[in-house]
Amino acid sequence: MDIKCLLLDIEGTTTSISFVKDELFPYIRRKLESYLESNWDALEVQDDVESLRKQATEDATKMGGVPEIASSLETPTLIQSSVITNVNWNMDQDRKMTALKQLQGHMWREGYSSGEIQGHLYEDVEEALKLWTSSGKKVYIYSSGSVEAQKLLFQHSVAGNLLQYFSGHFDTKIGLKIESASYQEISKSIAVAPDKILFLTDLPAEAIAANEAGVQVKLLVRPGNAPLNEETLQRFGICHNFKEIQLK
Repeated sequence: MDIKCLLLDIEGTTTSISFVKDELFPYIRRKLESYLESNWDALEVQDDVESLRKQATEDATKMGGVPEIASSLETPTLIQSSVITNVNWNMDQDRKMTALKQLQGHMWREGYSSGEIQGHLYEDVEEALKLWTSSGKKVYIYSSGSVEAQKLLFQHSVAGNLLQYFSGHFDTKIGLKIESASYQEISKSIAVAPDKILFLTDLPAEAIAANEAGVQVKLLVRPGNAPLNEETLQRFGICHNFKEIQLK
């Protein structure tokens, strides 16, 4: 496989889905109220709240049941309560919106820094990163989690700080992962032709979008990942770990 760089998903690819579902997301629900109370006057928090407010207002014009966030003219207690309701609702819907991911990334920063959170990685990840980069391949991350959240996971991972192995990070600011245009934009951004990029993911919808953009794809079959149907198995190559990936 003639590849110049690799583009990696995180959840279900480098990191177990259970870590995200059972550790990262519950941390947000558990800490959100105290985080808002303790950091309410910080500009970063106010920016996050305003982004969520704008997103909620926009969403309300397209769908019903969206919990809107109280006006900035209301009391902090009322606004914080509405933020908690909105964030929990969006997480219940498993939404990949940038405003939500930005807030989550800022909260996880505290968890990683305190040692309460340590980023999970499959055992083959560190070795593969070393092998790929030592052979001249560049490695990028593309995840629905914010760039900051991505960096925190690899900086505070069970294998130590692995940020040195990555040439760049992309999140939903460049586009949704199920849209082929996103992969075209990444190709332009890193100045590598799509057919020289190998995208590794566990989700068929992302694989299809990347493939439509001309990017090469392999699907990861990791423990706990959703099963793949026969059509998907025939369309894309699969691997069970990074050791199975052979590059020129």
